[in-house]
Amino acid sequence: MSDYFIRLYQDSDYRVARDLLARGIKEHTNKSFYHVTRRPYFWLPALATLTLPALNLVSVPLSALAVTTAVVAVWFGCHHIFTSYIDHALVDDMLDIRKYYLQRDGYCFWVAESTGGEVMGTVAALPSTQPGGEKHLELRRLSVAPKHRGKGIAKVLCRTVIDFARRRGCEAVVLFTTLSQIEAWTMYEKLGFRRTHIYYHPGLLARFVDFKILSYKYDIPAL
Repeated sequence: MSDYFIRLYQDSDYRVARDLLARGIKEHTNKSFYHVTRRPYFWLPALATLTLPALNLVSVPLSALAVTTAVVAVWFGCHHIFTSYIDHALVDDMLDIRKYYLQRDGYCFWVAESTGGEVMGTVAALPSTQPGGEKHLELRRLSVAPKHRGKGIAKVLCRTVIDFARRRGCEAVVLFTTLSQIEAWTMYEKLGFRRTHIYYHPGLLARFVDFKILSYKYDIPAL
């Protein structure tokens, strides 16, 4: 028997839902940073820079400073992208969750609650605004508290959105995630989502930190 259940959002969930979003997004800063520093286009130049003192081209301190500056710049670049996203979300759809998600047709917001009354995770659904997506529903705001991960909650929340879309006669569920969120897009693919597109987040900073967006689509079988 499951120790949690899925229900509609209530106003008493407001603080926890916003906190889950912020904490979950902040986690991606380090994941994105590690993703960049493992790329050959980053560590090969860094390694080359560290070998310059051996060629008497620059001093050891200057070489170390250059590499350290690059590492710090990448981390702050990743940090800025995710904190900016959080700031926008908290004043956009997450500012008044009830009004945005529960008082508009085709929108919804759910939470996973433990039998002890603790909110363990969240997920939202809204009509897709992508071209050609008139009968598509977007999955958004999926987040599970760290201590409750590994229990299948995220999968159940995803299926909740899929079932909601099916009942509304939608043809597909779409979502967007990032390349560095390996656990997330691996789970989506296991649920039957297929990757449809990969592209850079707008702006030069996104290219600097290799911040790529992945789009996924789950086709709902016709009855």
